[in-house]
Amino acid sequence: MAPWSSSSRGRRVCCCVLIGLGVLVLGAAVTAGIRRWLQPSGHKQWEGAGTTAHISEIFLGRCFTYTQIIHPELRDKNCQKIWNAFKNSFISKDTCNITEEDYQPLIKLTTQTLPCNQTLFWSKTNVLVHRYTKAQKELFTLEDTLLGYMADDLIWCGSSGNSEMNYQSCPSRMENCSNSPVFVFWKTVSKKFAEAACGVVHVMLNGSISRAFVRNSIFGSIEVMNLHQERVHSLRAWVMHDIGGDFSDSCSGSSINDLRSIMREKNIPFTCQDDYKPVRYIQCVSHPEHSSCP
Repeated sequence: MAPWSSSSRGRRVCCCVLIGLGVLVLGAAVTAGIRRWLQPSGHKQWEGAGTTAHISEIFLGRCFTYTQIIHPELRDKNCQKIWNAFKNSFISKDTCNITEEDYQPLIKLTTQTLPCNQTLFWSKTNVLVHRYTKAQKELFTLEDTLLGYMADDLIWCGSSGNSEMNYQSCPSRMENCSNSPVFVFWKTVSKKFAEAACGVVHVMLNGSISRAFVRNSIFGSIEVMNLHQERVHSLRAWVMHDIGGDFSDSCSGSSINDLRSIMREKNIPFTCQDDYKPVRYIQCVSHPEHSSCP
């Protein structure tokens, strides 16, 4: 009996040790999972970069620069109130459930009237289009408005029930979070920008990629759809090609024909020009010896 009892006790001790180790391993895994899901600040862990460091200083600095120097006619705008409205649009709210309504107080504080015939949209031509508007002051992109100027290239997000911004991570485009603060902001202000467009409006598109016009882009899905026929007299497209780059699409391509069809349905006259010369001159500054440059 004694040898059998000793062996049984040994097996029971061994089982207890194994169970204990299993509990410890499981506990460690759960703890690690929670740590991965929640950052030290209490925010959820996302795949994208976090809120831009010193965002308040950058935002306010841009606001004062724009209203006091670039467009002094807007000097009466209250930059501190604008910053507070911007922050309150997403702070302490569900990061993936931001709405256009959340940004309405901000939009009311930043009302800006743009002249007719001076609206310039763009898609996949970010650097070139802003080189052009910097040299040619008569056309405005969204980023040349007060709201676009303040928020350009910034990242921001928070968390529900947390009064602090998430500086560690924010949702990336690849994550299932289509109503994130940044995406909804640009969707909202792009819609407003298009609704306000009047007279002859322009768009600069990239002909060195497979499709110069893409329906699910911000321009294709939001701005085009919010142009009003009673305000917009015509849309002029400039399809630009990289100097020495591919000539993948053009005014005669299928994607531009798609845009032309949409404009026909909206009863807005449409014209298109490949490599609009004034913009081409801007490109040629960096490639003065290229054969395509005058």
